[in-house]
Amino acid sequence: MVSLDPQAEKYLQAFNQMPPIHKMDPKTVRDLLSKAPRTTVKLEPLSKVEDLMLPVSQDEEIKCRVYIPEGQGPFPLFIYFHGGGWVLGDIESTDASCRMIANKTDSIVVSVNYRLAPEYKFPTAVEDAYEALEWVYEKGSSFNGDVSRLAVGGDSVGGNLATVVTMMARDRKGPDIAAQVLLYPPTNLEFNTESHKTFAKGFGLDREQLIWFRDHYIRNEDDRSNEYASPLVAVNLSGLPPALVITAENDVLRDEGRAYADRLRRFGVQVEYACEPGMVHGYFGHMAIFSKNIETTVSKINEFLRRVEY
Repeated sequence: MVSLDPQAEKYLQAFNQMPPIHKMDPKTVRDLLSKAPRTTVKLEPLSKVEDLMLPVSQDEEIKCRVYIPEGQGPFPLFIYFHGGGWVLGDIESTDASCRMIANKTDSIVVSVNYRLAPEYKFPTAVEDAYEALEWVYEKGSSFNGDVSRLAVGGDSVGGNLATVVTMMARDRKGPDIAAQVLLYPPTNLEFNTESHKTFAKGFGLDREQLIWFRDHYIRNEDDRSNEYASPLVAVNLSGLPPALVITAENDVLRDEGRAYADRLRRFGVQVEYACEPGMVHGYFGHMAIFSKNIETTVSKINEFLRRVEY
């Protein structure tokens, strides 16, 4: 039996009136989203918010947004990756949420605009994410960050990128990451759990949309089982930083998020898991609707980071 938060019901009423994105090409979807009216929300004040350009492979640059809280510092650094199925989304979509993270956790948040598929297929996004980690490690002290205290996190595919970055940092011998925060992450591109059946349509992320996202992201069928795309199938998950995994109760991705938390734990990783009751996929990027729920989630993030002494 489905249990929906009243705000989630309101959100789904609007979401389910949108044209099905899996029947359109990415450019058309991006154009539609860019023209959609943005709901104005009150943005939390910070000491400084600055957009910077970060060099990546192929002699290109990507934008990142640095959120610096009030205070003396140096502050711990939290690198954030937005959601959007590797195909959509940008740092604007989680601007309000990143501001709240910076203030509540007393951290500098660096939100990363990694390159999107299908123009840039796997593994471009994960390589961008890793290069962002290296860049923050090298440059973080220049904006009053403490590079010895680094965390990574993200929502939806941003959570996928965050945990994959911890695997890459382990495999490539650094930089050291103190914690990972994964909000309703996809962890296995097979999409074969019970929650994929239960919430296949009408709950903020349809299964057909997931397949559309995946097929634009990967280059071939072999990529589906690559551990840097599907971390749940990784042979070795040991040696990764403490993890906070948060899922939404009414989400196709719920079960694979929980399964990933369980598998991390079996490999000796310190894990905390929570399932947000009544929530649906994508809530963390909609401050105008889910402000109270986002505040609850950010409080859990703050408590977790304090417990792991980040």
